[in-house]
Amino acid sequence: MKQIERTPWADLDGQPRELTAMLLAALEEMGRHPEIRRVRRMALEALRPEQGWRMLDAGCGAGDVARMLARETGGEVIALDSSAAIIAAAVERHDGSDVRYVAGDIASIDLPAGSVDGVWCERVLQHVDDVDGAIAELIRVTRPGGRVCLIDTDWTSLAFDGVPPALARTVIDDMHGRLTPRRADMGRTLRRRLVGKGLRDVGAVPVTCLFPSPASAAVVLPMLNPGVPADSWLTAPGVREKWFSHVEEAGARGDFLAVLTIWAVTGTV
Repeated sequence: MKQIERTPWADLDGQPRELTAMLLAALEEMGRHPEIRRVRRMALEALRPEQGWRMLDAGCGAGDVARMLARETGGEVIALDSSAAIIAAAVERHDGSDVRYVAGDIASIDLPAGSVDGVWCERVLQHVDDVDGAIAELIRVTRPGGRVCLIDTDWTSLAFDGVPPALARTVIDDMHGRLTPRRADMGRTLRRRLVGKGLRDVGAVPVTCLFPSPASAAVVLPMLNPGVPADSWLTAPGVREKWFSHVEEAGARGDFLAVLTIWAVTGTV
């Protein structure tokens, strides 16, 4: 699949081995974050999977959601990811649940039409070039009456308090397309895209994630993570250091705040 170049997430296998390992660790830490778990819980409630469903987790990462879906439904889950390295890591973490891990492209899924009962696609489409083509493929493999759940970020909703507003805006703007995807509005476009594909019973749940400390925010927001290599930053000299200084001061005062909205959108094929 042609993907938007810029963020390392768009081409995990093309990154140095050390960076791929760091990104995998970041994926797992995000999966344990209370706010991401809340997003997933609300998305699962909106999806309403039934017992015995065969499901596709498109863009499965380390496979934690695929394994959760298998436990919830008691059915088979096909865990698909474009990164062979990530699929290998997911296989290493397998817990015996009914999950089959497959390396593949969500723009050309090697499954027959109507072969799954439900689809889960979390924070993948923001990295994809042909979004509507990928969504059409997710719908193709879902049986009539099956359900699709798309979860993605609206990076334009990202906001901070406790730090100088102009500096925050500079960091957000300069990191756009490198630490955050260029397709910044993906989350809020998902409802329109599913309606346009003719899905029924389309619902949209915006989940505003609250990060009350720099440490909490750093798990999900790369511009708050001091472990992100300095050469990944596109800001002018000195901006990164100034930013982290203000973030640290806000954290010490206890008035730091970051918010970000992630959308969970569901529809019936």
